[in-house]
Amino acid sequence: MSKIVVENLKYKYPATDFLALDGISFSAKAGEFIGIIGKNGSGKSTLCQAIAGLVPNFYKGSYGGKVMVDDIEVKNVDISDLCEKVGTVFQNPFNQVTGSKLTVYEEISFGLENLGIPKEEMIQRIDEAMELLDITKYKDRNPFDLSGGQMQRMAIASIIAMQPEVIVLDEPTSQLDPQGREEVYQAVQKLSKKGITIFMVEHNMEKIASYSDRVLIIDDGKQIAYDTPQKIFSRDDLDEYGIEAPAFTKICRELGKKNPVTGCYPVTLEEANDLLKKDKGEM
Repeated sequence: MSKIVVENLKYKYPATDFLALDGISFSAKAGEFIGIIGKNGSGKSTLCQAIAGLVPNFYKGSYGGKVMVDDIEVKNVDISDLCEKVGTVFQNPFNQVTGSKLTVYEEISFGLENLGIPKEEMIQRIDEAMELLDITKYKDRNPFDLSGGQMQRMAIASIIAMQPEVIVLDEPTSQLDPQGREEVYQAVQKLSKKGITIFMVEHNMEKIASYSDRVLIIDDGKQIAYDTPQKIFSRDDLDEYGIEAPAFTKICRELGKKNPVTGCYPVTLEEANDLLKKDKGEM
């Protein structure tokens, strides 16, 4: 059964004359990791806001179609109630730090306090979230003393502690160094393996190819494709949508090496190695 269902979603921001989203339709199961890609201004962030209920409940505007989380239509639910089902992690972790707490532990507790979670349960949730994100050792640190990757993991932990079933991440690694990006991806992968549905907007195609179960291409508000990374990055028209295939895909394309079963090019180093080794063994 699908955790998220999007049906013919259309949206136009107030005081604009074009659709930011135009007929988006797809579904995602519990525990799936969905990558969302496309050029800047294509509608990726707007789609994230629609899944989280900010569109149309906060930004208003003209809205058509529907977004369902389980059997709940997002536009009919208050954002304060929806945040217990759908959590959002923004591009800049500084935007999610309240600034009113002195320690990482207190910062993670902020959302739970607002929900009125009992103290014992709150402590259990915070401890579990910090352990999952590997930030227990920072619990007494000032949030602003953390590195970018550590702060982003703290932001994710604050969402995880609220126990959402879906997490939307809008370019969460764009301002991080390579180590910070890898920390965040490994943390998010742990969450998907625990059954949390992940939607991530990302411009690093190597990461999207490695971690995603399925990939959604959006261009000028329209849905271009929704499929496995292998099928998405084997398309011949990616340049039209401002998308560059992963390095290993480009290499195998130049060599004319496709998976003989799927007819797709490899998207990761491991897949490329396996294919080339098999090919060499047959020669």
